[in-house]
Amino acid sequence: MNRFDKFLKHRHILLIHYKMGDMTKSEFIEDSYQYMESLGIKPFKRVDNIKKAVYNYHYYNVSAKYWQWIARDPKNSAKERSSYYSQSIDLYYKKDLATMSLLRIIDFDVESYYVRVKSPKLKNKLIEIVIKDPDILFEINAFHSVSGLSENDYLILHTKSDFIANALKNNGVLYDDKRKSLTDSYINQKY
Repeated sequence: MNRFDKFLKHRHILLIHYKMGDMTKSEFIEDSYQYMESLGIKPFKRVDNIKKAVYNYHYYNVSAKYWQWIARDPKNSAKERSSYYSQSIDLYYKKDLATMSLLRIIDFDVESYYVRVKSPKLKNKLIEIVIKDPDILFEINAFHSVSGLSENDYLILHTKSDFIANALKNNGVLYDDKRKSLTDSYINQKY
């Protein structure tokens, strides 16, 4: 099994533990980040297929959440907090670039909508992007063979990027209505 498949398998196992209540969101984020770092897989510079785009999305998303979480540690100085938050913002930006790469590769074959959230910072901003096409999901063969996704499972991404929102609208795949997230308990839990 290659390192990418190991990453996806480990992520799937962590998701199961999280959904069962065996770990908190903070523990999920920390474990995901530490495992990803231990594998030594850096993000791909050239994103020319679905697998690379999905890995980059997860890499930057987990890293951004991790550094945002670290920034909140009261033991940090104001300068350290500021540095960690800046790093997190940069990583979220790179996550959005990975999202855009994936959307272009799959020709915007998604469903997307704004989600209802508890966080005032995310209200009217957080967009859920859902990839349901089994052919696209099959290309991420590790999801099928390692993570156990069935044809009824989806790949779910999130963004609050205006650039991505405009691209989704221009491609006619962003719905105006607000919906409950398919990952509601996760996105609405603080860490």
